[in-house]
Amino acid sequence: MTIRKGTEADLPASLQLIRELAIFEKAPTEVVVSLEEMKAWGFGKEKVFDFFVGEKEGKVIGLALYYFKYSTWKGKCLFLEDIIVTESERGSGYGRLLFNAVLEVAQQTKVRRMEWQVLEWNEPAIQFYKHYPTHFDSEWLNCQIKFTVPTVEA
Repeated sequence: MTIRKGTEADLPASLQLIRELAIFEKAPTEVVVSLEEMKAWGFGKEKVFDFFVGEKEGKVIGLALYYFKYSTWKGKCLFLEDIIVTESERGSGYGRLLFNAVLEVAQQTKVRRMEWQVLEWNEPAIQFYKHYPTHFDSEWLNCQIKFTVPTVEA
């Protein structure tokens, strides 16, 4: 598998992986982002994310999507939104390659912290992250307010 920066042409396959992840995480109806929104937010003038893809035999089989955020205590941080490897390729080391690509960006951009979330029941992912100097936080709760907004046009 080759790891490379994602391009606009990779977005349809990336959105398919995102939908596959939603099914795995028992939330198949939660994906509302459109391809047009991903184009606008990944490649438009209001770019908010970047990503790597894992490609095998010309087909996108993995994705690592991340963005930068700011901490009032630490300064610039990198947030890894998702690492996804298609189900048939899981356990082959591709997730590690994708994670390491994002980790390298974090180191090159000199962020003070790299963050991500993992579902408490996702034991394979938890075990994966234990191979790194990961701090599992039991103190903070995740909070959200969900909004219904119209689709963004590209």
